Amino acid sequence: MKTIISTDKAPAAIGPYSQANLINGILYISGQIPFNNESGKIEEGIEKATHQVMKNLEFILTEAGLSFKNVVKSTIFLKNMDDFAAMNEIYASYLDADNYPARETVQVSCLPRNVEIEISMIAHQF
Repeated sequence: MKTIISTDKAPAAIGPYSQANLINGILYISGQIPFNNESGKIEEGIEKATHQVMKNLEFILTEAGLSFKNVVKSTIFLKNMDDFAAMNEIYASYLDADNYPARETVQVSCLPRNVEIEISMIAHQF
């Protein structure tokens, strides 16, 4: 059974997709960008942007009754790989060092709304 997960704390989908889908105990979270729903603005600068993306992901995880401890896989898209170290430090601060998920990070030429970072995640109900 598929359950669509949605929260007004994270950015609404800007296309034909859901924020997340929960299927058989696995949560598939669509890529999140650094849009701040409270301010209605994109957070700029890799540090602020990464924090906002992680907050948006956390809002969705929480809505599904999960946390970062349930994340088993992340995909990170960066506009500039020179931002990797700063992003990586912030990303790691949200996770349990004894329970890091699998991950890949790739540089891309462009992201929606011309943001610097986008992250998607897969989490599992343990």
